Amino acid sequence: MVFPSLVLLLPGSLSFQGASDKLLGGTMLLTAAVVFTYYTTWAMLLPFFEPSSEIHNFFPAREWAVRLPAITLVAGVAAIGAFVASTIINENRRNAQRARLRTA
Repeated sequence: MVFPSLVLLLPGSLSFQGASDKLLGGTMLLTAAVVFTYYTTWAMLLPFFEPSSEIHNFFPAREWAVRLPAITLVAGVAAIGAFVASTIINENRRNAQRARLRTA
């Protein structure tokens, strides 16, 4: 018989995994909210402030508000393409090796 209090302490238990997932999810959600707030302030609200305002010191130049998402998008699509290409190449190699073993 396993005691309920012991199950919580076991590293492979569902409770431990659930807590880890919740912590990771909460951290990711908080990071996304901070990035969204920062970017929205930078791209949407900053033009309404005077150029001499001190708030402009907290943000990069405005052209980077377009460049950074574009660069991130291109890098993300390239990474996905590289992953798909790598997977297809490895699968074809395995299939060719299996075919050679069958004929040998």
